[in-house]
Amino acid sequence: MSAHVRRETALSAQSPVNIAVLRAMRAEGQRIACLTAYDASFAQVLDAAGVDVVLIGDSLGMVIQGGSTTTPVTLDHIIYHSRCVVPSLQRAFAVADMPFLSYATRSRALDAAQRLMQEGGAAMVKLEGGREQARIVEFLSTRGVPVCAHLGLQPQLIHKMGRFRVQGREAAAADAMRRDARLLEDAGADMLLLECVPAELGASITRAAGVPVIGIGAGGAVDGQILVLQDILGISAQARSGRPPRFVRNFMQGQPGIAPAIEQYVAAVRDGSYPAPEHCF
Repeated sequence: MSAHVRRETALSAQSPVNIAVLRAMRAEGQRIACLTAYDASFAQVLDAAGVDVVLIGDSLGMVIQGGSTTTPVTLDHIIYHSRCVVPSLQRAFAVADMPFLSYATRSRALDAAQRLMQEGGAAMVKLEGGREQARIVEFLSTRGVPVCAHLGLQPQLIHKMGRFRVQGREAAAADAMRRDARLLEDAGADMLLLECVPAELGASITRAAGVPVIGIGAGGAVDGQILVLQDILGISAQARSGRPPRFVRNFMQGQPGIAPAIEQYVAAVRDGSYPAPEHCF
């Protein structure tokens, strides 16, 4: 390993996180801690707690707006919340979701990415989809847009799927997802996100990847973990109902406040105690 990579990782605890730092963390086996945020107050807490990546996610449609899906979230909504979050981040890397149909064509995707980065201040955009998005990823990447590709469960497709369920259980589906991950990386994706896939599939995609792989319900062998902030604090609708997703852990339990709970989440991701087997598929 080069001295440059060692230095990059050694500085990652203090220096602003960027793509090079995330790659160095992956290379050294240092797990990447990620969370969602939608406002300045929580952004400051996450940044101070050592969260590496903050996602301004379209999950705000459910946890902020109170909807049942993410599809009503607009580009203007994401830009507004990004402008609330990004100025409060001194270290964490800001990723913004591209909402439903905002990347249906190359021209729409380029316009959306430009606005998310210029108006919202995001350093990377995230879009859902497999091989069908490879041309969009390549189009954005070759124009200087860092892209995170989202595979597995894709919440924006809920009206086609009918319900949220684990993806890639069958051998053919798992093989297709592995191929899609490779195609998206080859197209220029700088990061992959896997949602609700079997732990073994998450591990195999991570082993084959050359970019950081972040998981949510994708097992413990990926390079990093992401959860919805309100879920780890036990205040989302699903958490309050007593039926949170299997991959969610309430980090408020046993903690005196929000900041220590988020610090505990970061520590658990770093030392590998989260996710535990009971959080995996």
